[in-house]
Amino acid sequence: MPVDCQMAAYQIRQCTAPACRFRFPWTAHDPPGLRCPRCGAGVTIVLVQIRADEPPTAQSRPVEPPLHLLLDNVRSIFNVGSIFRSADGVGVGHLYLCGITPTPAHPKLAKTALGAEHSIPWSQHTNALDLAQALQTQGHHLWALEETATAERLFAQLIFLPAHPVTLIVGNEITGVDPALLALCERVLTIPMGGQKRSLNVATAAGIAMYALRYGSGCQPT
Repeated sequence: MPVDCQMAAYQIRQCTAPACRFRFPWTAHDPPGLRCPRCGAGVTIVLVQIRADEPPTAQSRPVEPPLHLLLDNVRSIFNVGSIFRSADGVGVGHLYLCGITPTPAHPKLAKTALGAEHSIPWSQHTNALDLAQALQTQGHHLWALEETATAERLFAQLIFLPAHPVTLIVGNEITGVDPALLALCERVLTIPMGGQKRSLNVATAAGIAMYALRYGSGCQPT
């Protein structure tokens, strides 16, 4: 059962039509009504799961070594929301939202962030290159997630995070990371691909990279 289902009240509903019997979960976030979304017949509630205790409150705990994320012109609201959620799971220190990247001010972002937009510090910036240069002067190591001829493949070797902050740069879904940003980066990382496609959805790729960097070397949150 997904963690989110364990943390909230929900129902299991089932279609009453013998030829359908569609079974599905329903929460207060779903459309109201007792009709089957598949065939339109009536449904019956076969299980009600009620959370008896309050969910654990978010704790502000530093995770070392520090890892931050810079999203440069990631256009999809849902991709950004998903990245927020993965970043919370990894313990990312800060999300820098640059260019056209949507922010939690957009109400649809919460659909995939599922509350992580409230637990991860974030800031909005109009120019990712200006920001990256400023972060460098503050001592940040700039790494990029991009497919290039010289990129290091994740999982081919252990990649240890240095003691000083690392800001991982993730670029636009179509054009990738701005070449000027790549030129600033100390390391460029790529995810190995075994099929016909040469890239993954940006939220999926960012999640894989964050977890590989945080846990691939055996590092655990404090």
